[in-house]
Amino acid sequence: MARRRKRKSRRRLEGRRILEQVPQYSIESGEDKPVTAARKFIHAEGIAPPALLLVKRNEHTTDRYFWAEKGLFGAQYVEENHFLFPSLKTAEDEEEEEELYATSSSR
Repeated sequence: MARRRKRKSRRRLEGRRILEQVPQYSIESGEDKPVTAARKFIHAEGIAPPALLLVKRNEHTTDRYFWAEKGLFGAQYVEENHFLFPSLKTAEDEEEEEELYATSSSR
């Protein structure tokens, strides 16, 4: 029997595309829990939001977190609800303006 493919959420795909524009940092959790390692790294490096942190838990698992003005969030939540984050709204608006400018100047 053929397997059905899982439907991809358009909203989540759009959120993933927006998050690709944000600076990314890769770290290892070490002895700490992944979220604790992410918070310590943000504090130590003085990272300004928005940023995406990829925290390697072990050789197989990497947790993704989004650092926003409001705090630290799971990246999957942010992908699904990107419209709730003003720092992502500006990156999205700039991208739309560039597309509009490119289409209007090519005419």
